[in-house]
Amino acid sequence: MRDEGALLQRVPFQVPEFVQEAADPPGPGSCRRRGLRAAAALGRGEPAGCTVCGWGCATMARSLLHQYWDLPEGTECHRKAYASTSVGGAAGLIVSAYSIALKPPASFLEGVARTGRYTFTAAAIGAIFGLTTCVSAQVRGKPDDPLNYLIGGCAGGLTLGARAHSYGIGVAACAYMGLTAALVKMGQLEGWEVFAEPKV
Repeated sequence: MRDEGALLQRVPFQVPEFVQEAADPPGPGSCRRRGLRAAAALGRGEPAGCTVCGWGCATMARSLLHQYWDLPEGTECHRKAYASTSVGGAAGLIVSAYSIALKPPASFLEGVARTGRYTFTAAAIGAIFGLTTCVSAQVRGKPDDPLNYLIGGCAGGLTLGARAHSYGIGVAACAYMGLTAALVKMGQLEGWEVFAEPKV
């Protein structure tokens, strides 16, 4: 049986399995194998650990999303902001993992820079969204109004525009993210089903 670590050192950037680590069955060594793939995708020869794996970020994002919804609207803005920032950061990590796997960086530093760029931008958008939504609910005195989410989503979109140094991106992201957030809130209030149960 070939040594996977040695193989990854010889071919440091051809690691398409990095985006398929969730299919790696649990068991002894599975965490190390995922770490080796992640390390190779970043141009390293040693394991990077399981914390950079996409499945861990996705699980954390789902947990924090539940934590966000469990908090009453318009209360404990610091906890709301923490949850939304963490969800955004986890989403940024997942996107950066796919980006590194599909378009390998030329060097380790370039991979780190790209990961940080995606992660911190997404975390900033999440923080602005969480704070704006919560403050809007407090100021307006209407905690369950979808308009709060429209305002928060628009603020997050403007943050993306500022990061991209583009008015066009800011306006488009404001509209799309605001409407999406408002529709998500309306769906939560009215019990919409994304995938309806089949009627027999």
